[in-house]
Amino acid sequence: MDKSIDKAVADLGRNIGEYIREQRNSAKISLRELAKQAGVSNPYLSQIERGLRKPSAEILQQIAKGLRISAEVLYVEAGILQQREGGALADAIVAATDLTERQKQVLLDVYESFRRENAAKQQED
Repeated sequence: MDKSIDKAVADLGRNIGEYIREQRNSAKISLRELAKQAGVSNPYLSQIERGLRKPSAEILQQIAKGLRISAEVLYVEAGILQQREGGALADAIVAATDLTERQKQVLLDVYESFRRENAAKQQED
């Protein structure tokens, strides 16, 4: 395997781990508390945060619940999903901690429908 690919994969693991640590610290949640909420061991979460382990999508979802953030945000950070179109507004909706996942999805769907409608009107003009 190409060493640049190995390095890119390692960097992804490190980046998602750093992001999880930043989110955990900003939420003022201990490593032990987040590990318990996510249903993983303390050493495993620590290894993820240090970039030594690359968590699966399922583990990321559990961590997201523990952090009370959207799993989609972690998927984007981990490189599992591409960042959604819609820029800052879509990012703000996804990152909102005071909305349920269903509310976020409804808002994103409405926003995207407006964007499609406006794009179609511009093509007509």
